[in-house]
Amino acid sequence: MVDDSKIAFRPAVELSYLAEKEQRILYEAMGHADCTPSLAQAIKMKSFSREGKLSEAVIRSIMAEEKPNQKEQFRIPKERISKYFKPGTPARTMEDTIIKALDYYRKRQREMER
Repeated sequence: MVDDSKIAFRPAVELSYLAEKEQRILYEAMGHADCTPSLAQAIKMKSFSREGKLSEAVIRSIMAEEKPNQKEQFRIPKERISKYFKPGTPARTMEDTIIKALDYYRKRQREMER
């Protein structure tokens, strides 16, 4: 799978320590989840395997964990919001300001509904 660029090298190294049966179960779980394990997930599986606790349920549970790169993102083009900020304003400051504005908007909406 590494040769076919289907899984990253580092996770593959960690997974190579799993027993053949565990690797088969993982392969099936990868098909069901339609994803490959991250390095952190691979390390976790290796640890469970060493302790003799890596079962199909554990593998499926680990594979179901949300990975940082899978978190849903919402993006706004900078051109659409730049007129509301001074040039050079850091992205984090813009994000914080937008969140505060949305909190304020929600508060006002609730007040108007009363």
